[in-house]
Amino acid sequence: MTAEKIKELIGRMPLAEKASLCSGKDFWHANGLERLGIPVTLLTDGPHGLRKQEDEYDELGIHEAIKAVCFPAGCAMASTFNRELLEEQGTRLGEECQAENVSVLLGPAMNIKRSPLCGRNFEYLSEDPYVSGELAAALVKGIQSKHVGTSPKHFAMNNQETRRMSVSVEADERTMREIYLSGFETVVKEAKPWTIMSAYNAINGTFSSSHEWLLDTVLRKEWGFDGYVVSDWGSMDRKVSSLKAGMNLEMPGDGGSNDHFIVNAVRNGELDEAVLDKRVEEILGIVFRFTEHWDENAVFDYEKDEAMSQKVAEEGMVLLKNEGVLPLSAQEKVAFIGKYAKKPRYQGGGSSHVNSRNVISALEAASEYPNIVFEQGFDDVDDAIDETMVEAAVRAAKAADKAVIFAGLPDSYESESYDRVHMRMPENQNHLIREVAKVQPNTIVLLHNGAPVEMPWVDEVKGILECYLGGQAVGNAQVNLLFGKVNPSGKLAESFPLRLQDNPSYLNFPGEKDKVSYREGVFVGYRYYDYREMDVLFPFGYGLSYTTFAYSNLQVDRKEMDDTETVTVTVDVTNTGALAGKECVQLYVADKESTLIRPRKELKGFEKIELAPGETKTVTFVLGKRAFAYWNTELHDWHVESGEFEILAGKSSRDIPCRESIFVKSTQTLPCTYTPDSTMGDIMSDPDLAEFVAGMMKNMASAGGAMGAHQNQEQSESQKEAVSAQMYASMAKYMPLRKLVGLSGGALTMEMAEGMCAQMNAIKKKLHGK
Repeated sequence: MTAEKIKELIGRMPLAEKASLCSGKDFWHANGLERLGIPVTLLTDGPHGLRKQEDEYDELGIHEAIKAVCFPAGCAMASTFNRELLEEQGTRLGEECQAENVSVLLGPAMNIKRSPLCGRNFEYLSEDPYVSGELAAALVKGIQSKHVGTSPKHFAMNNQETRRMSVSVEADERTMREIYLSGFETVVKEAKPWTIMSAYNAINGTFSSSHEWLLDTVLRKEWGFDGYVVSDWGSMDRKVSSLKAGMNLEMPGDGGSNDHFIVNAVRNGELDEAVLDKRVEEILGIVFRFTEHWDENAVFDYEKDEAMSQKVAEEGMVLLKNEGVLPLSAQEKVAFIGKYAKKPRYQGGGSSHVNSRNVISALEAASEYPNIVFEQGFDDVDDAIDETMVEAAVRAAKAADKAVIFAGLPDSYESESYDRVHMRMPENQNHLIREVAKVQPNTIVLLHNGAPVEMPWVDEVKGILECYLGGQAVGNAQVNLLFGKVNPSGKLAESFPLRLQDNPSYLNFPGEKDKVSYREGVFVGYRYYDYREMDVLFPFGYGLSYTTFAYSNLQVDRKEMDDTETVTVTVDVTNTGALAGKECVQLYVADKESTLIRPRKELKGFEKIELAPGETKTVTFVLGKRAFAYWNTELHDWHVESGEFEILAGKSSRDIPCRESIFVKSTQTLPCTYTPDSTMGDIMSDPDLAEFVAGMMKNMASAGGAMGAHQNQEQSESQKEAVSAQMYASMAKYMPLRKLVGLSGGALTMEMAEGMCAQMNAIKKKLHGK
């Protein structure tokens, strides 16, 4: 329907009907108006599978949803580092929505993994905003290609579950822009999602659902978002102020009990009716975008979607360690140990929980291999060690050629609504792993978890496969990777610290009562660990393969560029092993000399390629201004400092085999006003003032004065030891101009200093117009 026709419909509505469209009809449906032909539409979870509830509605999955396909959770999707794969998964989800008449699928969930303790980290994609934005955009493009809306969430800074409905996130502008908003910016600009879901939390004291700067200034005016904003379920702060700020749809419905607040606000002049009309127009634009393209013949193809789920799981599992124990051979006797071999943990708890149609365990998937034995080893109801189970597992492991332990975090450890309190696995599992490793040197651990865990046994086992939460086809994927039918190609989209205390948010998570301060600033994840040169358990971007890859011939098509230009970067990657495999090539950028504190390097590109043995491919990246820029709080915009940057091509943030340099010149002048408080070092380092400074120094030298006379006195040896030339140089560099007045013996007055500043500012204005 055209915008003109929608406006015509709105013109036929009384205030009460307009107000009613800004609230849900019930728990999952948006309101309609039958007399005007406006249909009721369905919104439903979730990020990694359809969670459509038929009759009784609830947010947290207490009531059962329809049978559906559970795809791998966000943590596993992200570790594929494969845009094309996730876009393909998105098309399958979009087709499911068409078949079930779902207008908006509530996802992807793309909050930054600030702390490994966040209870919903399993839903989220990465600690890195570039990865989050790129992969979320791919998923959104796939879903919306089927004329179904998405709702990237939770906008913004919902990085913990503790007090999520009341906590205020305190963060500075640069931190928000570079880390927590950047991924949302990418998905809005690249994929144009139909809706955005606001967050529960407040940001610097204002709740997200009524945050005008966030929802209107940034989202709509700056990024060009043209859909509607829906509240997270129950997150609407105040209805009228939220509408004014940019919120459209309150969910779930309140039965119309709050509509009168909107009607009264319009009547008493608190709310401009034009604002209400605009909010309704934005909702109806999306409603008709779906209903006019609804495919009543669409089919939920379970088999096709289950195959897709398995493919994503296979690419998302990350081989963390392999000391010659993988892949397994069909002839080997292998002990499968651990509850999750038989009953896998494959998804998280809460609103994303899918009623899976068909879950395949590794034990079922390995039925074609006759030499496999199974022992449960532990129960995850609690942490208690069952010595009978452990002893049986140890006997089985000792009698086998190799032991594979299926371990991880129980359901109760990770869920919506609460955060973890530590990074440890249950002690009964750690104990089991150690005991098995004592008798079986070829022990392999498969992990089922949605976020990093501590691994006190890491040096006692020979193989580790991070499976994350791999969806309902997890068992098929695990067995295919274990036996070499599929070559591992996942990479970690988050750092695994050695211990919780190493995490940059450790002292400020989850905050104090209703306030959490993001004092680590932009130093989240690898940005912090790499800057501190800290050892980690496994670094960001890391992941092994059954083959090997060599990087060479990194080239840039120019050695200098303006920040308005782009540079093309190429690197050759060769499969130097005996098996075909996939490699995620990562491109980082490092600012070699900056006047502000920046991360040592930041990811600015990645591409996943497939190579046959001996094959070489050239991977190409194009970098523009944003790859070199930081958020400048004076400009309130992205800015590049002129200088040398390094382009780094590597296998992880810690494995960088190739690097090249480029000089980037800024075309933007920062605002600068000199005052008597300006330091001599800043004045003397300004190239615009070189001629003026030379004249100023000449005049000051000829004027002499107490300071100059003192410096020219012949110094004794003890004086030379006390006051070095380096000390004098440093004093001069950081001395404000006004201090020279007091040290000049009357040769320089405050009036003269202010006159110098006026002259310098005039030079700057003449050169740059500001």
